[in-house]
Amino acid sequence: MKDKLKSTLERFSKSIVQPLMYLSVAGTILILGILLTNTSITSKVTFLQAAPFQLIGKMIYDPLMFLINNLSIIFCVGIAGAMAKKDKGHASLIALMSYFLFLNGNNITLNFFGKIAQPGMLGLYGTGQATVMGIQVLDMGVFGGIILGCLTGSLFNKLGGKQFKGYFSMFSGVRFPFLIMIPVSLVMGFAVAFIWPVVQTVIAALATLIKQSGNIGLFLYGVLNKLLVPTGLHHLIYAPFQFTDVGGTLVLGEQVIAGAYPIRVAEMNMPDVMFSDSTYFNSYSFNNLFPYLGISLAFITTAYKQNKEKTKAMMVPLMVAAVLSCITEPIDFIFVFAAPVLFGVHSLISGVSLVLLKVLHIPASTSGGIVNIMISNLVLGVKKTNWPMLFVFGAVVAVAYYFLFVFMIKKMNLKTPGREDVEATAPQVSQASAKAASAPKSANEKQADAMNIIEGLGGKANIESVDNCFTRLRVNVKDETLINEDIINRVKNSGIKRKGKDIQIIFGMQVAAVRGEVEDMLDKL
Repeated sequence: MKDKLKSTLERFSKSIVQPLMYLSVAGTILILGILLTNTSITSKVTFLQAAPFQLIGKMIYDPLMFLINNLSIIFCVGIAGAMAKKDKGHASLIALMSYFLFLNGNNITLNFFGKIAQPGMLGLYGTGQATVMGIQVLDMGVFGGIILGCLTGSLFNKLGGKQFKGYFSMFSGVRFPFLIMIPVSLVMGFAVAFIWPVVQTVIAALATLIKQSGNIGLFLYGVLNKLLVPTGLHHLIYAPFQFTDVGGTLVLGEQVIAGAYPIRVAEMNMPDVMFSDSTYFNSYSFNNLFPYLGISLAFITTAYKQNKEKTKAMMVPLMVAAVLSCITEPIDFIFVFAAPVLFGVHSLISGVSLVLLKVLHIPASTSGGIVNIMISNLVLGVKKTNWPMLFVFGAVVAVAYYFLFVFMIKKMNLKTPGREDVEATAPQVSQASAKAASAPKSANEKQADAMNIIEGLGGKANIESVDNCFTRLRVNVKDETLINEDIINRVKNSGIKRKGKDIQIIFGMQVAAVRGEVEDMLDKL
């Protein structure tokens, strides 16, 4: 039971990370879009205001931000495809169609029962609903996509080979899981229309409690703002504080200004007036910048030697994007499920950081990325913002995150990026990779190697699924007694690890090419 649970969690962790690997590529290009569209930059570098540069900037920034803002559907499709043992394209397509069914089912239910929210001055912001792919639904963050992706992948593996006779033969094979996912998706869309608002109500009640609890409340505000990011419920925490009297009020003559953000904007135009305490409800974005320097560097540092370059290539663009824009979701979802204890600690420190900003009297602007932070605080001046202390404190926080995360990752052997394999095998893998790279194989030799691997695994009929991580070919077989390691070892590798029906063969950095050859050969047999 324990091994089965561990295997399930490992498979889920691996599946949820795969879609995010593409976001590191998006993050690299997004940096250029940020530089070209950031008004703080273009106001200083005036030639960037020219129409061609602005067009290019928007063409880069807006489409890539569309991906960031629709992580739910990316997770749904990506997880289903990653979980599927075969016919991954069909599994992903079924997940996509199921997601659309879920959205429509939820929208129809909300409309039918009169639960659809009406946009206000801020649109649907703070209503607990959002527009996804043009459809107004309950705002579940990425949870809806993750749940549907897991359901699709699981049902596809169980039912994808089902065969029927006669008239019902049209529902055989990969069509049968879709047949099942139609009612599943619609029922889920219906059910969450009643279940999720209860969760949202609890979160709203927490907001009231936070307001009445002083620094303890500010701590809870910081914790929940980070902890609830995967669910999308963090909007229900900060929105009331940002834009309603829950975040405070300011009386200017006959005008009453409500909400931490409007109050801050008003106080920015009052040179001789210091920022009121409500401004610290705006400072949650501090936790979207400085901590991620330490987190990203910790992931790179703790990656195993043979995985370090790949981990660096993945993390550096995401770290730069976080620094320039405070967009942190791609990094958050890399470890929130793979190492939830780290995300829990991150959330707790986020709360502590907000309280310390208040105790140290650092009301400096923290939103919009490093460029916006620098410019806005320079304009307001040191006396009003105490901005030099912001960077001193930020540096301390980044360093603290780095050492704490490095310690926890190593001590608890957490499976953060680049640590998917057992460390003891790392030197062997590295050597095997180097030897393989120095002696390229011919097409016939690669095919012979693939045949040996398949034969050693008990033949095509014994192979359930073929996958890989950074360095290992991961195979699930029907009957582990048919495994012949002597035949597998005809192909140069750095070790074979067996755990029941899960077989791992260590090939090093060329494992993706080996997997491709094996899959091609399986298709031919």
